Amino acid sequence: MKTTPILSSGVSSDAPAVHDGDARGRRALGDFLRAHRERLTPAAVGLPPMGRRRTPGLRREEVAQLCGLSATWYTWIEQARDVSISAGALAAVASALRLSRAERAYLFDLAGKRDLERGAEPLPHHAAAQVQAALAAVAAPAYALDRCWDVLAWNAAAADIFHGWLDAPGAKNLLRYIFLDAGAPVLIQDWARRARRVVAEFRAECSAYLDDAPVRALTDVLQRESSVFAALWSQQDVVEREGGRRGFHHPVHGDIDFAQVTFRLSGHDDVKLVMLLP
Repeated sequence: MKTTPILSSGVSSDAPAVHDGDARGRRALGDFLRAHRERLTPAAVGLPPMGRRRTPGLRREEVAQLCGLSATWYTWIEQARDVSISAGALAAVASALRLSRAERAYLFDLAGKRDLERGAEPLPHHAAAQVQAALAAVAAPAYALDRCWDVLAWNAAAADIFHGWLDAPGAKNLLRYIFLDAGAPVLIQDWARRARRVVAEFRAECSAYLDDAPVRALTDVLQRESSVFAALWSQQDVVEREGGRRGFHHPVHGDIDFAQVTFRLSGHDDVKLVMLLP
């Protein structure tokens, strides 16, 4: 009776392959891994030297050992075989090959996978300072959000628009403001429609982070404290974040309209710069 060998990656060698891109993409992935493997020495990754080497760098078996994966499976990846590649396995390979942030992002792009750890670390102090400086240089109302939609920074024009929120002391979170602050439905025009869309946008943006502790804590609190958020969250609506008109019933300026534009911070995909253009 024929037995089916199971690789340590959890992939059956006789099972139907899961398609992870076309042949050209698989070759590019294999070439990238091979090039970076050949740049490393055993000493650089804490491995003892093992005799003479016909080729420079690490052996495939050594990379697999560092990753805790099957040597056969890793070899197939470099050979551009059509095998299944999980995000966790890619993360292990990226760590073993000592890839930089840019190299790791490129690896995941080649494999057509989403890096669940990308952008998870807090924004470095120097980057946070640069974001604040950039916002201060913008004349239009502007603010920056992280993956939980905590407001990392904002400028004076934004504080003027979000009267009673950004100009008040304390931590800031856009979802908490919209659903838990009594002033939000008064300030935001067509609040009910905007609230529905905001929940659907947040679900779409945090799809890869729903098990992330801060994200889960935020959605749990909002479901407990806001019946509106709980009802909208349970509907499982998902829409892409888009710009468009944003209207406010401002207590000083009266009814004012803006066009919202959103940018992503390079190297930190979960940090967004939001601008409200007149």
